Amino acid sequence: MSVAVTTRETVGTSEPRPPAARRSRMPKPVAAVVTVSLLAVFALGPVVWMIVTAFTPDEDIFRFPPTLDRGFTFDHFAAVLTDATLMRFMVNGLVVSTATALLSLVIGFAAGYAFSKFRFIGRSPIMYLLLVAQMVPEVLLLLTLYTSFDALGLLNTYGALILSYTTFTLPLSVWMMKNTFDSVPDELIEAARIDGASEWRIMTSVILPVTRTPLIAVGLFAFIRAWNDLAFALTLVGTEYQTLPAGLSLTFLGEFQSSYGEMLAASLVTSIPVVVIFLALQRHFVSGALSGSVK
Repeated sequence: MSVAVTTRETVGTSEPRPPAARRSRMPKPVAAVVTVSLLAVFALGPVVWMIVTAFTPDEDIFRFPPTLDRGFTFDHFAAVLTDATLMRFMVNGLVVSTATALLSLVIGFAAGYAFSKFRFIGRSPIMYLLLVAQMVPEVLLLLTLYTSFDALGLLNTYGALILSYTTFTLPLSVWMMKNTFDSVPDELIEAARIDGASEWRIMTSVILPVTRTPLIAVGLFAFIRAWNDLAFALTLVGTEYQTLPAGLSLTFLGEFQSSYGEMLAASLVTSIPVVVIFLALQRHFVSGALSGSVK
């Protein structure tokens, strides 16, 4: 008995434990902070450059080598805010983006509810066709949309931009709302039907209040998509109906001019509405996007 104990003690103490795995020289929290900092510099660098250049006089913008000893001016902002053409571009962008967001919300809400709560012939093929439509590059459909709108007499109208933008925001909008409605219990809808509510009353009084956050996410996505477009605004409409991206490029960039100071000042001014809307609805956008992306 004592031999067994001695042997066990000898075995347990004679051989040292193998050394632990060598830890990384950089602690995990430090590595995370460094990674996030690099990503922030990459993402915010162009924004900082835009802000600095917007307040820099023209003679200092192209100074080489660049130095920190730069002038400071508000002339670019004064020129932008007194330009009636740029204000018209902003109004056009607000009209088109708001209409696109509303149309995407209405159609996405109705289609998502139908795909989620009803069973009909062709339901699955149509849903997968929406996914395929989302994969098609938008520029490939530009010529088709141009000829179609020309035949319908919609060229050089708000309708051409609104319909084209809605075409590309609908697939994601429908799928997000469909996945959101999948999480709504069928018992809630059945109880409303037993009480005599119509499908329209169910959608507006029962479903709409519990899906408000995903709807905000869909509307914000569609608004930003329409606000930032350049190719369709340059192709489908003329100067009278063009939105900000197209208007800025045509106003400040040309063969014999490059008013970078005024262009970046205009970009800064016109980005304020989108930034304010996004910051105000950021919580709804993140939670709505997550709730609409998984079942």
